[in-house]
Amino acid sequence: MRDPLTVLTDAFTSFLFGKVETTRLPVRTSTGQAQAVYLPTAAPGLGDSGVIIGREVYSGKGYIYDPFQLYGQQLPAPHWLVLGESGNGKSALEKTYVLRQLRFRDRQVVVLDAQGEDGVGEWNLIAEELGITPIRLDPMAALDHGIRLNPLDPAITTTGQLALLRTIIEVAMGHGLDERSGFALKVAHAYVNETIVERQPVLTDIVERLRHPEPESAEAMNVAIDDVRAWGLDVALVLDRLVDGDLRGMFDGPTTVGIDLDAPLIVFDLSHIDRNSIAMPILMAIVGVWLEHTWIRPDRKKRIFLVEEAWHIINSPFVAQLFQRLLKFGRRLGLSFVAVVHHLSDVVDGAAAREAAAILKMASTRTIYAQKADEARATGRVLGLPRWAVEIIPSLTPGIAVWDVNGNVQVVKHLITATERPLVFTDRAMTESSSDVTDDALRAAELEAEERAAAFMEQHIGDSSESTVA
Repeated sequence: MRDPLTVLTDAFTSFLFGKVETTRLPVRTSTGQAQAVYLPTAAPGLGDSGVIIGREVYSGKGYIYDPFQLYGQQLPAPHWLVLGESGNGKSALEKTYVLRQLRFRDRQVVVLDAQGEDGVGEWNLIAEELGITPIRLDPMAALDHGIRLNPLDPAITTTGQLALLRTIIEVAMGHGLDERSGFALKVAHAYVNETIVERQPVLTDIVERLRHPEPESAEAMNVAIDDVRAWGLDVALVLDRLVDGDLRGMFDGPTTVGIDLDAPLIVFDLSHIDRNSIAMPILMAIVGVWLEHTWIRPDRKKRIFLVEEAWHIINSPFVAQLFQRLLKFGRRLGLSFVAVVHHLSDVVDGAAAREAAAILKMASTRTIYAQKADEARATGRVLGLPRWAVEIIPSLTPGIAVWDVNGNVQVVKHLITATERPLVFTDRAMTESSSDVTDDALRAAELEAEERAAAFMEQHIGDSSESTVA
């Protein structure tokens, strides 16, 4: 019971100044009901235009990502790096992403498929479903009328051909060409292009001209013909390995008829090539330059260049430089480069660490699946991830990843439709699954993973001042 003096004082104060306090009765409720009071607890999305990936774990909102839609204000570069241990869903993500992008008419996708299963590449099922024949490069099959890619194909500009020849030779030799060797190669290439017009020039023509240079090439530089021959000897020996050595058959003839570089999906099946052989970086160089010089045209297409097992590219300094140049031309080519890597240490500790760092810097989108704690910490340091994201990476379960899109960091659950599932859920792509796992069991595992991630974020996200999540 309030005393009369207090009542009188409150009444007089209210008369002069208005009521200054509202008396409310206490409300008893649960956290589940009260959570609506705290709506701004998740980072803003990336908009509603583009390709749907899945849903953001903490808020449950749909997660949509498209580098071509985001380019400009939200995304300074359209390139994308995907990291994570095997069996956590990297391949499933990339396959569904490509399938969904191909629904847009102005998209074209090129895939370098370095992994194989049952004698074919991992992308073979998707290619078959879309009526696409993969370009299967196999040293053994090449000897028996298999697929060939000609570095001197007229579809490649003359400048591009010479750049490609130099890259092939530098990759095989393990060092750059000196000026004398470069001159011998240049004059041999120029002579072959000027004199052979009734057919596609091939590497055999270059080797022959290096062994027997024209006197005019020596006279132009006022040097002896024997000097020009000596300068080109090492180059001729390297190219001879592609013509008549262990790499013969794939690059030493006219480009196979029927390769459609205008198809919406182009799959280069590299699964039959030894990943540790010199053929892999040489092939990467040929494909990279070939695509670069056939894509430079004003057709307004948006192109995606997806490379599985990407460390095979970046670990070769000369090929890394080639792809670095390709990324720099991304704006002019309408190109989004997607590199899929198991461990960041595979790249940053390799032979081309400097080139790798430059390529990583150009990737404004980074998707990180589960990694061991020490690897997650190293990844966090290199990519500049917030502390809470580094802490959650080791606990992520298959299908869930940390997405960093130019500083917008969220945890995303990748969703796969029933139509896509038979195409992307292979043992190679998702090694944690097997044929006896039912849909109910898989769904239960997914729900458990989402609950664990949400609980972890609710516990830690408010404690980290480094978090980019509001």
